[in-house]
Amino acid sequence: MTSTSFYGTGRRKASTARVFLKPGTGEIELRGSTLEKRFPSESLRNRITEPLQVAEAADKLDVLATAKGGGVTGQADALRLGIARALLQFDPDLRPVLKKAGLLTRDARIKERKKYGLAGARKKFQFSKR
Repeated sequence: MTSTSFYGTGRRKASTARVFLKPGTGEIELRGSTLEKRFPSESLRNRITEPLQVAEAADKLDVLATAKGGGVTGQADALRLGIARALLQFDPDLRPVLKKAGLLTRDARIKERKKYGLAGARKKFQFSKR
């Protein structure tokens, strides 16, 4: 561990998160804002901090992050993956623990493109026999 800051990138749907971890007191800052301000939902905040809870590093590391694109759920999941990947840089021995909790898997589901001749990605226009 030569660096004092550890980096991880997380993506989900149309969202991208850049996460920097550094030794500290457990403070989470999202581009000048707090976690509570940016994500009012308790469930989303728990989802974001899950990698820190699993690694038992919630009070040892400060998180500095940016999240762009998509909506709040996509950004929350992107932050979650970014934190998990940064934790791996911090301590590679955490890999089995994070992997078992399913925190290192990138959710590849994205919006399906609209096809020509259809109303949407799969929806068709009403069929008329005559």
